[in-house]
Amino acid sequence: MKRNMGALDRTIRILVAVAILFLYLFDKISGVTAVILGVVALVFLLTSLMGVCPMYGPLKFSTRKDKK
Repeated sequence: MKRNMGALDRTIRILVAVAILFLYLFDKISGVTAVILGVVALVFLLTSLMGVCPMYGPLKFSTRKDKK
């Protein structure tokens, strides 16, 4: 897959995933909310590490600056 995420996009997603983790660890979220946000955090983390957002493809959207 072609990378379509820029550095800022990836950084923000990682920070959101870490924030969700801290909310869970400090018992600010629990139950169904924790599960849903945990899945969101996992998706954000995986897409950030790969540099590819599957939703950007069909929308023809990219936050990555092309190197010329």
